[in-house]
Amino acid sequence: MGDNSNTLQQQVLDAYHSGTPLNIAGSGSKAFLSNVSNDAQTIDVTGHRGIVEYDPRELVLTARSGTTLQEIEAALAEANQMLPFEPPHFGGHATLGGTIACGLSGPRRPYSGSARDFVLGCQMLNGRGELLRFGGQVMKNVAGYDVSRLMAGAQGTLGVLLDISLKVLPRPAASTTVIWECSAADAIASMSALLSKPYPVDGACYHNGQCHVRISGSAQAVRDACTKISGDVLADADAYWHALREQQLTFFQNNGYNKSGTLYRVVVKPATPQLDITGDWLLDWGGAQRWLYSDADIATIRQRSEAVGGHVTVFRGGAREIFQPLPEPLLTIHRRLKASFDPNNIFNRGRLYANL
Repeated sequence: MGDNSNTLQQQVLDAYHSGTPLNIAGSGSKAFLSNVSNDAQTIDVTGHRGIVEYDPRELVLTARSGTTLQEIEAALAEANQMLPFEPPHFGGHATLGGTIACGLSGPRRPYSGSARDFVLGCQMLNGRGELLRFGGQVMKNVAGYDVSRLMAGAQGTLGVLLDISLKVLPRPAASTTVIWECSAADAIASMSALLSKPYPVDGACYHNGQCHVRISGSAQAVRDACTKISGDVLADADAYWHALREQQLTFFQNNGYNKSGTLYRVVVKPATPQLDITGDWLLDWGGAQRWLYSDADIATIRQRSEAVGGHVTVFRGGAREIFQPLPEPLLTIHRRLKASFDPNNIFNRGRLYANL
């Protein structure tokens, strides 16, 4: 546990004056989800760690970016609280900074919100080595552009995250998962319909011919919802949702639909019918996040996803670019933001897009 902000700031200042590119590195648990410049120096934030402030009564936690999710979740568990966006770890030493920089959320995301939604404030170093603070420790604290939430999903291209303040929530008093066999079309219809129902659903997934729905809340609310959502109760449901979050289900072991081992993440509206792309599918987020193994070329996958208002990420393996190409107006905004925060383009060059 320690505050390494002065050391990190000096490294950024040196890089700014010399024009040396920097790769911001944490534990590396999500390094597969980005392009890394081979000619850059590494700025390691794992030593900048520790919970700075946590008052369970206020439902707010502030921690340094190198703090592991395990440490944070253990502290929250002692107070019977949790990170509501259920972030995937993808490794035993996943850090808070990497989690926010990648903007990843788990199965609870459509029902509770994304990682971005729970960022209250942050302290960061921009590309000039300036120490900046945005937001605060309450929900309504922003006048103007919400820069702290802009950091979620930016992949470290705008600056080095130092401290992050997050909204946390109490753990549900009870939780039950029900399952039933059905077709993909029926699962899509059922899961998307649940989004408009007053039931305490906080997870809905379909794979291997079975629909899984997690119901969490007060004991009474869960009992009442189970009378409306019929199915068999899944034993050891926590293990199932953990395996889904961490991509440890057998589906993610690549079962022959894709010779290259490329895993695609397709995001569409929940009620979107199954796309005409041959492969093996797993539907999460009530049908909004769809995982795909397919030998179809990436251009076809992106074209058919775009046709229904969706977008595609090459999540593991496969060709780059990883992220959905941006329309020119959006790319222009990205470039202007990059130039404002990082004028010498030293942070994570090409991490999001080759020309950014």
